[in-house]
Amino acid sequence: MEAVAKLRNVPTSPRKMRLVADLVRGKKVTQALGLLRFEANIGAEKIEKLLLSALANWQQHNEEERIEDANLYISEIFVDEGRQLKRLRPAPQGRGHRIRKRSNHVTLKIDTKVEKLGKKTTEHAKQVGTTENPKADAKS
Repeated sequence: MEAVAKLRNVPTSPRKMRLVADLVRGKKVTQALGLLRFEANIGAEKIEKLLLSALANWQQHNEEERIEDANLYISEIFVDEGRQLKRLRPAPQGRGHRIRKRSNHVTLKIDTKVEKLGKKTTEHAKQVGTTENPKADAKS
């Protein structure tokens, strides 16, 4: 079961926030929280708070399970551009330079990591006699 948390209109440029998002993408939740706690980048605080919000959302949907036993990881995190505030800064000779104050939106999804089916299941399928081609089974 996955849980989603969104953070909108963060007053930081998307490029700076993507540096932090790339740092934690695909990591276990406990490892990501440890990384974010000691990261110097300004976006780390906001993503840490967002990750804690996603954990609370997951706990709300899965009240019977414990977070420690769930084997949670960050399945998806992406940063989109938000709105831009456009300002003018005075420049020499009566001109004005445009200042773009950027913002971003962050979306974070956490999910439980499921063990992949191993070699035993494919061997069992061969013993039963199933093949990948259903037409071959119909002819015989």
